[in-house]
Amino acid sequence: MSHTLDVLQSLASSALQQGRGIGTAGHARQPAEPLELYDMEGCPFCRLVREALTDLDLDALIFPCPKDGDRYRPLVERLGGKQQFPYLMDPNTGAALYESADIIEYLYQEYGGRPAPKRWLVRSIRTAASVAASLPRARRGIYRDDSELPEQPLELYSFEASPFARLVRERLTELQIPYLLRQCGRDQWQDWVLPPVRKQLVPDYSPSQRNRVELMERAGSIAVPYLVDPNTGAEMFESAAILDYLEQTYAR
Repeated sequence: MSHTLDVLQSLASSALQQGRGIGTAGHARQPAEPLELYDMEGCPFCRLVREALTDLDLDALIFPCPKDGDRYRPLVERLGGKQQFPYLMDPNTGAALYESADIIEYLYQEYGGRPAPKRWLVRSIRTAASVAASLPRARRGIYRDDSELPEQPLELYSFEASPFARLVRERLTELQIPYLLRQCGRDQWQDWVLPPVRKQLVPDYSPSQRNRVELMERAGSIAVPYLVDPNTGAEMFESAAILDYLEQTYAR
């Protein structure tokens, strides 16, 4: 019942995002090395950046920085001078930025080859919607829990507004476990159909978004979240199974 309630709350958060963080409009170019984003899953300003990453179809190496976090928060202060989030580092250009609005404008100009869409420019409306999206999940994805640090970052196939992937990203944040966020934003109408229904309606479905293509080749089907742990060789679908795995493997 607890997991069911979590899913319902996460669905409410997705609805309050007003359609952002689901589809991808693509990019002009991909960074050669993954972007590095220091953030908290439950932070509304961090959410705005992750929504833009989904829209631009950009992967990012996420370094979770929950409140009281002792792994990456001090590092951000050393790098940028203050513990403020989100904080983006781009190893491809050397850019390092605080402030969600500045990061979003940078991403669209540098990798989208275009200005940020007008809907991103109305900052007060955009921020209010993101703050509202944080409310159903309250304190989740904000505060630290003790954990073992894996030797290598995990990999998570996700898109920002997925209510099921959000539950996994929250726990990864709380456990301060770094992970490579592999974008799986929807870029064709067939992607919007639930997998069981899609199998019946579109038996010859073929994904076109790059990480969806990779996921189909890797796992034989497409659903998010999908977790890959290079430290143990474990790979799995289903948020409940992934959460249980994280508890058993990394939580203290």
